[in-house]
Amino acid sequence: MKKILLLGYTLLMLHTGHAQKVIELARFSAPNATQAVAVDSLYFYAISNSKIVKHRKSDGIVVKEYTGSFKHLNSGIVLDEKLYCANTNYPELPMASSLEIFDPETLEHIGTHSFGMFVGSFTWIDRWKDDWYLMFVHYENYAQERGKGVEYSSLVWMDPQFRQQGAWVLPKTLVERLRPESISGGTFSKDGKLYLSPHHFEEIYVLQIPRQGYELEWLQTIPVPFEGQGIAWDTHQEGVMWGINRKKREVVCIKIQ
Repeated sequence: MKKILLLGYTLLMLHTGHAQKVIELARFSAPNATQAVAVDSLYFYAISNSKIVKHRKSDGIVVKEYTGSFKHLNSGIVLDEKLYCANTNYPELPMASSLEIFDPETLEHIGTHSFGMFVGSFTWIDRWKDDWYLMFVHYENYAQERGKGVEYSSLVWMDPQFRQQGAWVLPKTLVERLRPESISGGTFSKDGKLYLSPHHFEEIYVLQIPRQGYELEWLQTIPVPFEGQGIAWDTHQEGVMWGINRKKREVVCIKIQ
C-alpha cells in the first residue's frame, strides 16, 4: 500500500554548514526489502539475500518474483535495461564476490562476473563516465578477516571489462563512524558526487573522489528516513532517491533538494 507524506523537513548538513531539504514522497510495504532496492522508470525491485521482487512504482503491487540460490545479494542498479546485483558469500570467510545480472523485464538471470577472493566483500556497483565503480568492504564483526578492519574498505575503479584502473579508501573519520560495520550501498549523482549508505544508521554520506591522493573526501551527511543498506537514485525523477527500512520491511522514496 502506498502512503504519500506531504511533510518536508529541513535537515542540517554536517561538515558543510548548509541546509538541505528532504521530502518523503512515498512508503511501500515490501516484505522482501532486507538488503536493497533498485528502480527504473515504472518499477522498483526489493532485494533480499536470494530473492528479487518487482513492484509497480505507482501503487506498490507485486508483478514478478525471482528466487535463486545466491548467498547474499547486497544491492542492485538498473542500467541499459539490465539489473546488476552485487553478490557475496557473507558472512563466510575468506570473502568471495560476484556480479550477477538479470533481465529486469522478466527477472531471468542472464549473466555473471566473478571477482573470486578480491579486496573485500562486494556491496555495490555503479557506472560513471562509462567506467565501473565498485565498493569492497571489511567488517569488525563475526565476518572479519584476520588482521583487517573497516579501514580496509575501498572504492575500486574499473574499466568496462572490469580491469582495475584505481582505488580509494574511506576517510578515517568515516571509518570511525561506521565501525564495526561498513558501507552497504552507494551511487553517483549527476554531478559526480558519491552518495553512500551505512549498514544501520538513518543517514547518507556525500563524498567525492579527490583530485590527488588515495582518500575519498567526506563532504556532508544527510539524515534520511531509512536505515542504510542498498540505495538507488531514480534517474527518471530529478533528485529522487529510494531506500529501505529493513526493520519494517518497507521501501521508502524521498526527494533531496
